[in-house]
Amino acid sequence: MKQVIEFLSELELNNNREWFNANKARYEECREKVLFVTEMLISEIRKFDGDIPAMDPKDCLFRIYRDIRFSPDKRPYKTHFGSYIARGGTKSTRAGYYIHLSPEGSFTGGGIYMPGPDVLKALRNAIYDQPDVFAEIIENPSFRKLYPAIDGEKLKTNPKGYSPDFSYIDLLRYKSYAFTTTLAKSSVENGDLISVVMEAFRTLYPVNRFLNDALDNYL
Repeated sequence: MKQVIEFLSELELNNNREWFNANKARYEECREKVLFVTEMLISEIRKFDGDIPAMDPKDCLFRIYRDIRFSPDKRPYKTHFGSYIARGGTKSTRAGYYIHLSPEGSFTGGGIYMPGPDVLKALRNAIYDQPDVFAEIIENPSFRKLYPAIDGEKLKTNPKGYSPDFSYIDLLRYKSYAFTTTLAKSSVENGDLISVVMEAFRTLYPVNRFLNDALDNYL
């Protein structure tokens, strides 16, 4: 994937349509490499996570084109590739697996990031009803080694509808139940990317299973 990172590095310095169009063939080559990696990851994930169907990797890869209609930042292109592997692909509201490739730092992970109100309530209700199960997953030493914390913002106060005496009330303050772990540059560029990412995904699986069970049972 060294070629992919090199292309993105140059795109960071030349984030304009003229340069991109002149290097469109390079972009297409890099996109195909990321799609190939995504396809391999889908195949491997399906060996242990039955929630992931056979999918077209194109449905998992986010577009490189930025939506600049309402943004003060008018750069037309993202400077990373990202794939989200979940039932429904990039439009999914379910817990899945994410890989992010960028010159500024690559990472992987998953869970559910910034869900809508109904999904968030379902996740909180599941944690409220099964706090020990959820806590055991995220506090497992092998899990915490890769994913030491839940990502994203938290409420400053307790969410409404839950007892303030609930012993795990802090877990209900999160607005996301997402987890990430950094990918070393050497792993991205030197050929062992799939094995490293799959170790992270297998470690993530129990929390994804909990979150998706929550959506199935509480929505």
